[in-house]
Amino acid sequence: METMKNMTPMAIAGAVGGRLIGAEHLPEAEITGVTIDSRKVTKGCLFVALPGERVDGHRFILQAIRDGAMLALAEREPEVPCPCILVESTRTALRDLAEYYLNQVNIPVVGITGSVGKTSTKEMIAAVLAKQFRVLKTEGNFNNEIGLPLTVFGIRPEHEIAVLEMGISDFGEMSRLARIARPDVCVITNIGTCHLENLGDRDGVFRAKTEVFSYMKEGGIAVLNGDDDKLRQVEAVKGRSPVFFGLQAANAAVTAEEIVSHGLYGTDFTLKIQNPVPCLKAAAGEAETFGEPETSGGGDRKPSAGEAGIRVHLSIPGAHMITDALAAAAVGLVFGIPPQKIVLGLEQARQVGGRQRMIQAETRTVIDDCYNANPMSMAAALQLLAQSTENQRTRRVAILGDMFELGADEKKLHYDTGVCAAACEIELLIFVGELAAWMKRGAEAERENRPAGEPEHQIIYYPTVDEALLSMESLLKPGDLILVKASHGMAFDRIVGKLTGERG
Repeated sequence: METMKNMTPMAIAGAVGGRLIGAEHLPEAEITGVTIDSRKVTKGCLFVALPGERVDGHRFILQAIRDGAMLALAEREPEVPCPCILVESTRTALRDLAEYYLNQVNIPVVGITGSVGKTSTKEMIAAVLAKQFRVLKTEGNFNNEIGLPLTVFGIRPEHEIAVLEMGISDFGEMSRLARIARPDVCVITNIGTCHLENLGDRDGVFRAKTEVFSYMKEGGIAVLNGDDDKLRQVEAVKGRSPVFFGLQAANAAVTAEEIVSHGLYGTDFTLKIQNPVPCLKAAAGEAETFGEPETSGGGDRKPSAGEAGIRVHLSIPGAHMITDALAAAAVGLVFGIPPQKIVLGLEQARQVGGRQRMIQAETRTVIDDCYNANPMSMAAALQLLAQSTENQRTRRVAILGDMFELGADEKKLHYDTGVCAAACEIELLIFVGELAAWMKRGAEAERENRPAGEPEHQIIYYPTVDEALLSMESLLKPGDLILVKASHGMAFDRIVGKLTGERG
């Protein structure tokens, strides 16, 4: 079985500052993997016992060893002696070990953060880089202080580059994540109204997200959204000018023109490279580290006549996805990938489950976007729905729920989202949840302000998901196009399951 480079028991203990016990007869061999789930133990792996509110991993140490784990990482000695590394905090040790391991494998890292679009941007960047490199990318929601280390532990000798998503909700978290990742390229998608409960306002979000710069490698490059009013103020990161992408930014190196929306069937646009893009290979002076990109010369990549405009078709719906694609194109150029290959990667990119996933049910089409929500992503999803009709008989329906962690202005932000929803020409609006009552108020206020003679849109409210599940079916019609969106904690996957028969 394939092992992890330099991850022997003694090396692990040294990396986490732990004490190795019960290892007298333990072979000085590299472990085969790392897991925090005793049900996923494999022969020769390290089992990390994390304490939790409901389940304490220390209860499963002996079972993990019996099932083949080489040793455990723990905060206290097991009742029955077994190979173990004792540390003060297994959560901290997990991060320290991931930092150590990533340094051992020594491959370039693209770190991605931002308020909206992290996952779709990550998918597009990975698709672009995969045209020239063997890529490891963050899967699912493994973007926090536990998920990021577990993603890093998945790196194996065949991987040439890692694309790591980093999500935060408070100050200091990004520093802890970035210390693990130490990105060669830092991508920030935008600065929005997310996690305001802890971060206060957009200035706070900006400060928290840009903590990543402190741990960007020397010679690294920041790739930033030039359309964002906060990000475009960044003049330099560690002495280097950022690479900007965007639709309106005058200083954008990568932009899009001639945009044509096909609604649910994606978007066409012309990719333009209008300013030089520094190549990380040349900047780092380590050609062997980054492979051999198909580009001549070094330093800045200057757009040639052939690169002045390349037509792209994005199959992922939504005009806002163009910005994510521009970020991916910029990263591709930084790594020396030719524009033609970048376009192939963008056209092959796909969205992941729970994020604008199209489900064709027997009598209706559902846009499953219930993984997460904030005011920016709500507005983008509503605009997509408003622009997406198969024909004049298609009725558009939005089922919207509470958005969490918005802080002191949460009621106003929900109210404003309701105004936005009512302004989007959506025929049926269904609001679900305690805070969604403010969406309903905003939608009703917007409806009252509509000019006389314009068609009125139906507005329905349910306090809970259970109540919505009981009666919303009577409101729906065959052929409806239905958007389902709320913060993950609202469990709107139950609504998706009800509408599609997929689950729940």
